Amino acid sequence: MPDQTFVIPAPPVPSLPIEGVDARFPVRRIYCIGRNYGKHVREMGGDPKEQPPVFFMKPGDAAVADATIPYPPGTANFHHEIELVAALKGGGSNVSPEEALGLVYGYAAGVDLTRRDLQTVAKDKGQPWDSGKGFDASAPIGPIRPADRCGPLDGRIALSVNGVVKQDGLLSDMIWSVAETISQISKLWTLQPGDLIFTGTPDGVGPLVRGDRVSGEIAGVGTVAFTVA
Repeated sequence: MPDQTFVIPAPPVPSLPIEGVDARFPVRRIYCIGRNYGKHVREMGGDPKEQPPVFFMKPGDAAVADATIPYPPGTANFHHEIELVAALKGGGSNVSPEEALGLVYGYAAGVDLTRRDLQTVAKDKGQPWDSGKGFDASAPIGPIRPADRCGPLDGRIALSVNGVVKQDGLLSDMIWSVAETISQISKLWTLQPGDLIFTGTPDGVGPLVRGDRVSGEIAGVGTVAFTVA
């Protein structure tokens, strides 16, 4: 009788380039915080002084460094959200804000791509955001810059579509700092090396269509760029 055993091959570990280093950063999980810039909270209909942190996740293989991102299926309202991304070299649970930055290997510019129509339906029905946030290639990220080579995390964060600035804010406008965000996440999940944390987006989020050229930049950190296929 023929052998009926089927062995599922291990999938490759997603990884991202590291600026100035001939190595790649292996990605474990992607954590995201929503509503972390006051103006963005207001443009989405919330009150930044009353809203607690909102966390959601993307699959690790949503992180891509490709120059071309496919327009995702199932949406007619595909949005960009430029964000500072922290890449962790350490982990733990119940990490204090004072300890949190010691877990960070480096930072990058990333874009939280969103199927806004699906997210809105889910929010209105009190359902999870997975279909709106956690789809394939939904987390394009630029090269990771080691933390000791990054500038102060208080400068400009901006995104342009076809050369036109759409989002333009300051990292200093975050409601919860990077350290506070890491600390809060560690109270809900055990962080590990290889985790990425998207730290929220400023106001100006908006739609993308096929053929759009997207470029983002964060002062002292780096850039991210891609074309929507």
